Amino acid sequence: MQKIALSERPGWREKAAELGFSFADMHGEPYWDETSAYAFTLQQIEEDLEAPSAELHSMCREAVAQIVVSEELMTRLGVPEAYRDLVADSWARNEPEIYGRFDLAYDGNGPAKLLEYNADTPTSLYESASFQWSWLEDQLAAGVLPGGADQFNGIHEALVARFRELFPAGSNLHFTAMGGNPEDYATVEAMGWAAREAGLGAHYTDLSKIGLSEEGQFVDDQDRVIGTLFKLYPWEDLLRDDYARHIAGSGCMFLEPAWKMLLSNKGILPVLWQMFEGHPNLLPAFFEADVAAALRGDGQAVPEVREAFSRAADQLFQGHVTKPLFSREGASVSIIEAGRVSEAAAKSPYDHHPRVVQAYQPLPVFEGFLPVIGAWMVGHDCAGIGIREDRLRITQDLSRFKPHFIAP
Repeated sequence: MQKIALSERPGWREKAAELGFSFADMHGEPYWDETSAYAFTLQQIEEDLEAPSAELHSMCREAVAQIVVSEELMTRLGVPEAYRDLVADSWARNEPEIYGRFDLAYDGNGPAKLLEYNADTPTSLYESASFQWSWLEDQLAAGVLPGGADQFNGIHEALVARFRELFPAGSNLHFTAMGGNPEDYATVEAMGWAAREAGLGAHYTDLSKIGLSEEGQFVDDQDRVIGTLFKLYPWEDLLRDDYARHIAGSGCMFLEPAWKMLLSNKGILPVLWQMFEGHPNLLPAFFEADVAAALRGDGQAVPEVREAFSRAADQLFQGHVTKPLFSREGASVSIIEAGRVSEAAAKSPYDHHPRVVQAYQPLPVFEGFLPVIGAWMVGHDCAGIGIREDRLRITQDLSRFKPHFIAP
């Protein structure tokens, strides 16, 4: 894994504007940055990223099967009691998933480490699946990249195949997000584009314009009944909305399904560690309350958890990260080293949520930037990667998206 300086494409910003990539620059800083790119070997992609991501996804599904039958775990993951049956029924009915994104720490050597799983509403899809691929084609044609260079990126094609697999041709799907957010709309439109290519109808409506019919069905802004809804809106927020009580009786299939909220939740990290302790792609992780009980040495600590904490204690004392169960873009995340906070994101509305403790995994540093690998899952397979880098150790909303290629 290398970071290589490259010439930018002439007129790429005009091309981005023409394609609707209106957030290539954000907050006075570049978001899309092609002044350099990350290069990988095929072995690094296949053995260190693609195969482990598929294995992590399988492990996550095993974890869901345990969580949905455990009131204790449902409670610890913050699932509202009134909607636990909704989540469990979603899993029992095998409601289909479309996509997700593992965030991985990886420096080109050794196993990639799971930082978290954005399993419900991951963004940066358009940049990963489409604009990054056009960069590769343009740079190959211009001779900037060596002949034979490739990219780990079959994301769009995998989405098309997934939609074809799940829905008969001609089915109508609805897509929604909060209005006024270009980045969210780009993700939703990337999904809609794949659905249309799969022979499906794809209708967009702002989230605020979705209504409820007298029969209890959700309807769009043209009063069309919504039978299947892809929503770029997190389940933890949706289940606290007034409309949540109408979900079960609406006859609407949601994408992502309700059971995915168990994975897009930092609480999945200690559950995975409890189930697969020592797995090379996992970091030791615990619920903060369990750590406190273990340190106190009182009877509140479950023996198995206390013993697992004891085995990981030296690594955690060297450095660990605390994260609320729910947060976005690094909000309310803190890094603790040698018993003191060495870096912390700004306080946010997520501060009130219970927290997890995860062993600190340093990110590699390239020219002052620290990259995180986003491994995109479509169905059960890893279909490609996207890379975001930040000057800070906690990747936040001013991170940059970097293209990548596989060296010939």
